[in-house]
Amino acid sequence: MNAISKKERGLPAAVIWGYVATLIFMVGDGLEHGWLSPYLVEQGLTVQQSATLFTAYGAVLAVASYFSGVLTEALGPRRVMLAGLLLWLVGQILFIEFGLKDHNYAWMLPTYALRGFGYPLFCYSFLVWVTYRSPDRIMATAVGLFWAAWSGGLYVVGSYFPAYMIPKIGYIGLMWSAVVWVIVGGIVGLLVVKDEGIRSEGNSKEKMKSLLSGLTICVEKPKVAIGGIVRIINSTGIGALPIFFPLYLSSEYGFSTGQWLQVWGTMWVANISFNLVIPYISDRWLGWRNTVMWIGSFGCGVMTLVMLYTPQVFGNSFWAMTVVGIFFGIVLCGFVPLTALVTSLAPNQKGSAMAVVSFGAGMSYFIAPAIVGAFIGIVGVHGVMWIFAGLYFLGAVLMKFMKSPDEEKQNEENYLSEKYTG
Repeated sequence: MNAISKKERGLPAAVIWGYVATLIFMVGDGLEHGWLSPYLVEQGLTVQQSATLFTAYGAVLAVASYFSGVLTEALGPRRVMLAGLLLWLVGQILFIEFGLKDHNYAWMLPTYALRGFGYPLFCYSFLVWVTYRSPDRIMATAVGLFWAAWSGGLYVVGSYFPAYMIPKIGYIGLMWSAVVWVIVGGIVGLLVVKDEGIRSEGNSKEKMKSLLSGLTICVEKPKVAIGGIVRIINSTGIGALPIFFPLYLSSEYGFSTGQWLQVWGTMWVANISFNLVIPYISDRWLGWRNTVMWIGSFGCGVMTLVMLYTPQVFGNSFWAMTVVGIFFGIVLCGFVPLTALVTSLAPNQKGSAMAVVSFGAGMSYFIAPAIVGAFIGIVGVHGVMWIFAGLYFLGAVLMKFMKSPDEEKQNEENYLSEKYTG
């Protein structure tokens, strides 16, 4: 497999259009994330059933996230992206027609889970392509642009659009509009992404080895495995919030679904606004590891607790929650350099390293609702929020072991300098 040259001075136009495709696709994927759990509970499901639905979705999403990286190298990004698009459409249509319309939980569970194959295969395959097409000197920025597009679609437009459209077309109509968003984004992505320079041409045995490389690299390079764990933590707390926190704000402090969606959307506007600033600071001054450790991990741990206690101090204050959401969105940007850091640990196996990172991202959407379902009835909202804060603090500790090759080299040079000058 021959990597595409990294001598290009900037990002190719096709990559820019790929970001646009990612944003549009993720709008369709995210139109229900901020309100589906409260809506299902209002229709008669328990919080535990809702958490189980998202857990099943997250389990499939985790599998798809893992295979997105290695399948991209084995089959090429376009084929994998097409598979993600088709599986998402099938799952969405069946979920609406046979599950959501009739409030049939037996249909909801498998069809919503099937939809979990969609965005990892489509978007993460594109992300692998980005890591090959982008010069090393702007890698963190290129990845930051991807996550800006991803979160812009999933959380920003995916929050504000429902807040505006639900009173006009209803919940079912909104779910059908998601199909249009995904089709448009899917077509744009398939038109601009090419396979050259990524797809391996080996025989079936070599391709099977490629599929397993995401597992073997964790043994060969333990730091990559640590990076995968930190990536799980990255999205676990933030991914769990829509499942139970809007219900808590509504029952205890009188927040409406519309208010929650606006707070949630504003959080991700702030995230996108700083999704280039924080990686730039990371590339230029702070360093990838320190950025993930202090801004991402430690910062998110603190903001999780601030979000929990803000309504207790300020009551039903929309603006107080909005300010907290803004700061939460900013510190969440601290995780952006993680992808660049992990791939730098395996420069000749970027697809395999990306498989681990993508699997971590997917696993977070399995673990997050599983934690909610297991502990919400035992320790309540406060206990669950402390669990997620603790996970973020654990991520900060793990980053102590994630020194990049350049950092290791610099430490060695400093050691030798001190040894021979001392």
